[in-house]
Amino acid sequence: MKNVQKFSVLIWADKRKTDSQGMVPLYARITYLGKRSEISLGRKVDPEKWDVESGYLKGNGQDAKDVNATISESIYGIRRAFEDLKRLEDFITAEKIKRKFTGEEEKRRMLLEVFDEHNNDLEKLVDKDFVKATLTKYKTVRKKTAEYIQFRFKKPDVYLESIDYAFVTGLEMYLKTVDGIEHNTAMRYIKNLKKIINLAVNNQWMSHNPFNLFKCTYNKVKRVELEWEEISALAAYEFKVKRLAEVRDTFLFCCYTGYAFIDVDKLTPQHVITGADEVTWVKTTRTKTEIESNVPLIPQAIEIINRYADHNCRIVENRLLPVKSNQKMNAYLKEIGDLAGIEKVLTTHIARHTFATTVTLENDVPLETVSRMLGHTKFSTTQIYAKMKDKKVNRDMQALKARLIANQRITELVEV
Repeated sequence: MKNVQKFSVLIWADKRKTDSQGMVPLYARITYLGKRSEISLGRKVDPEKWDVESGYLKGNGQDAKDVNATISESIYGIRRAFEDLKRLEDFITAEKIKRKFTGEEEKRRMLLEVFDEHNNDLEKLVDKDFVKATLTKYKTVRKKTAEYIQFRFKKPDVYLESIDYAFVTGLEMYLKTVDGIEHNTAMRYIKNLKKIINLAVNNQWMSHNPFNLFKCTYNKVKRVELEWEEISALAAYEFKVKRLAEVRDTFLFCCYTGYAFIDVDKLTPQHVITGADEVTWVKTTRTKTEIESNVPLIPQAIEIINRYADHNCRIVENRLLPVKSNQKMNAYLKEIGDLAGIEKVLTTHIARHTFATTVTLENDVPLETVSRMLGHTKFSTTQIYAKMKDKKVNRDMQALKARLIANQRITELVEV
């Protein structure tokens, strides 16, 4: 069996690069760990005088002596570079041996340095190829990674080459125990770090990928949505504070349309279109996926839109609704839920779940139609909402009973 650990130096003449005088260039091929790297020796020889087996030029002339001296010096220098690296480095490659021999400075890239370069490039593409929320996520993961490096290694950064499987599993443990982050969030952070590592591997700044043996797993999450009774209670409650009423209306509009906060925030009156069939739609694209998310509006959603016809958000800002920041929305929603007597903790994303389940699927809207309105790129993403609730099972069974009774009566009449 071939020993891929063997270090070797081969001098060879590349006949594919024969020049106009018939001379061919010499190269030193370094092989280590099964990988190769080549160095031009800057000398050319007559292929008729080249001894392939010995790796030297045949003859006793001065030209042959000069070439052979260059070959011997090169072999000695490469071997010495290899021995020096063995004393200094834990991780050696054929390319490193070449750089050591030629005196080229190999820039050792560091993790957070690459992270910063990635984030800076991403920032330039915000509102072009990415949304600001994506940049915020990567900045958060960069911060968490820096804290982990300081905690475990007592250093401000680490070299890419030093990152191994233990680094990744250690980060997972740190996020869950020291930082107190739940499993799925920790996995999302690690998945973003994996993208940075893949970037480094693809650019050949790393010769190995520590994520090859690591799999990001996710626990199933119970998604919370409002029942129709809770939606009705929220819609009927009269808020004395204007900001609470506006947040409630924005939240309910999302319940009636399935729009995420980031999507309802960018809606303008121009997104509302009434077709020749007199059906009113909101037509837009999802910020996250850039997929069309066109929704025909139910009466409750139209009523909310009409409520703000003369509001400053419409007249001054050309916005469909008076949407607050996501942070303020979630803070006010907790207060709104308490006042309206809703025990569930309201968040902006609950509205999207509510549309997918209570508003549509529970009312027999086909899953394919719901998927299109939600702007999902994968049908499997919509399927997570397709859970049967007891009341729908009961309603379907009651319909079945009614059909069976009707069929029985028909049979009895026929027999009579």
